[in-house]
Amino acid sequence: MPRTRKEEKAETQKEQQQPQEKPEPKQEKPEQKKEQPKDERQELIDTLQRLQAEFENYKKRIDRDYDSMIKCSNEDLIKHLLPIIDNFELALKSCREKDDFYRGMELIYSQLMDTLHSQGIKHIECIGKKFDPYYHEVLLAEENEKEANTIIDELQKGYMLYNKVIRHSKVKIAKKKKEEVKSPAGN
Repeated sequence: MPRTRKEEKAETQKEQQQPQEKPEPKQEKPEQKKEQPKDERQELIDTLQRLQAEFENYKKRIDRDYDSMIKCSNEDLIKHLLPIIDNFELALKSCREKDDFYRGMELIYSQLMDTLHSQGIKHIECIGKKFDPYYHEVLLAEENEKEANTIIDELQKGYMLYNKVIRHSKVKIAKKKKEEVKSPAGN
């Protein structure tokens, strides 16, 4: 049967009037009481120091990621500019007459390249170096006196944005000459 509000109130008042029993504190040795708070304090200090170090590492990682993102944000634009730079270089190479127009175009090209260098773009140097698949792409191999896998010609320039390759150098490498096999007794 449900209780009425009056019954509930009366019951609550009785509970309040009765003295509440408090559990008796355990008797500990005085030495333990003094050492225990120091241990707890030291644990809290250690935890706080660990959390602070983790937070500092987190901030540094976020800053590095942000810097990396900012540096590489222009990568797509630069990739679209590379064929234009290639055509610019071809036009300058094919120019026979070194007149004022040529010098003007050369100045514009050098200004463009200086601007790209200031943004972290650099040409991958490769002629005379050993083939490295991280930086080069082999298009041709030619028998040559040079050591095998040495780059003898650059067919298309490669570029890096800071430390990231955005276009591999297209190269021609040397391969060992095949020695003529001499058959015994002229057969």
